[in-house]
Amino acid sequence: MISARRLSNGIGIVMEEMPHVNSVSCGIWVRTGSCDEEPRTGGISHFVEHMMFKGTPDRDAYRISCDIDRLGASMNAFTGKEATCFYIKAMSENYLKACDVICDMLEHALFDTLEMDRERHVIEEEIKMSKDDPEDFGHDALGDGLFKGTPLGNSVIGTAANIKRVNHKVMSDYVLRQYTRDSIIVSIAGRFDPDEVCSYFEDHFMDRGASKPLRTVSKPEYLPFTKSFTRDINQAHLFLGTKSIAIDDERTYAYQIMNNIMGGSMSSRLFQNIREKKGLAYTVFSDVISYRDGGYFEVYAGVSMGNVKKAVQGIKDELDRLADTSVTDEELESSRAQMKSVYAYSQESTSARMIANGKNYLLINRFFKPEEVLDGFNSVTSSDIDDIKGSICDFSKYAAVVVSGRRTPVKDIMNSVI
Repeated sequence: MISARRLSNGIGIVMEEMPHVNSVSCGIWVRTGSCDEEPRTGGISHFVEHMMFKGTPDRDAYRISCDIDRLGASMNAFTGKEATCFYIKAMSENYLKACDVICDMLEHALFDTLEMDRERHVIEEEIKMSKDDPEDFGHDALGDGLFKGTPLGNSVIGTAANIKRVNHKVMSDYVLRQYTRDSIIVSIAGRFDPDEVCSYFEDHFMDRGASKPLRTVSKPEYLPFTKSFTRDINQAHLFLGTKSIAIDDERTYAYQIMNNIMGGSMSSRLFQNIREKKGLAYTVFSDVISYRDGGYFEVYAGVSMGNVKKAVQGIKDELDRLADTSVTDEELESSRAQMKSVYAYSQESTSARMIANGKNYLLINRFFKPEEVLDGFNSVTSSDIDDIKGSICDFSKYAAVVVSGRRTPVKDIMNSVI
């Protein structure tokens, strides 16, 4: 059972009771991320996330880790373009003690200058690591480029130069400005007492501001682009993408089923064509990435450096085939069954439910009950897919990024496919 409340202190809380489990996952979500950053300090949200673990007046970084470990709990965090989440997972009898630790971090972080200097080096290594991973790097380059000129085009991790500009005052001011009570959502899933949870969080975050203005969104004209990056690698990593739907679009179920038909499984069209028939790639898939303020459809393939053009042509052929003919009943029913199964499996995880509920409640002020999701997948028809497929089938609207061991004439390749 899922329910939501707005506490008297202004914090929202979404709760999913799972009485058959013995654990609790609790996430404190904040509506801030790279979308909310100034250009000179891009990456500050991610830097803040790191520094929250570096000590409070009552706990240094080691004590934070030890207090969580003594409870047999786990704790982590992540930063995205539109949200930051700090979360714990613990046995039901210990979850409030684990919440004590994470609330102490978020309410009383010191942002010690020496700790900040040390953590800058850690983030610089993380930046290097992301550049060394061609798949992660290319994915980020595609997404950031598709939304260039908008807040969604901001890099989450930032640059070393940006991070150097973030001192104690800049970070403290950012947290005061962004970590307001109306921007905080608690998402909890597992075996717990809802009234106990609400009573606990009523007493927290009162030193934070009450509210902040909503972010304004600019929407410049989208122009496809091509980019080639060289790395010391032996394979070419190909990324193709075009804009699609936001997280709250009513067509999301049709998009997810269409995406699964195109590149979401081993029986998908892209997998069967690019890998099985042509033998061009070990890995090929597609995905729909959605945010509150936009989204995009992406195709990825890892191919040999001499087969980039063949892979692009094969992907375009499948997009053309989708444009020209309706999906078969067999494809539709197979994809529907797969999507319902994936959702059903996620229902068995407290962490997955906490993340799904928290993200939706934070960004679009709602959550989705299981029967609503299953009905959504069940309602999709081939006509629904016909109505939306034009948004991903126009190849002239695709951006392309290639990360390879040598320079790739990506623009010429995109212009030459037929």
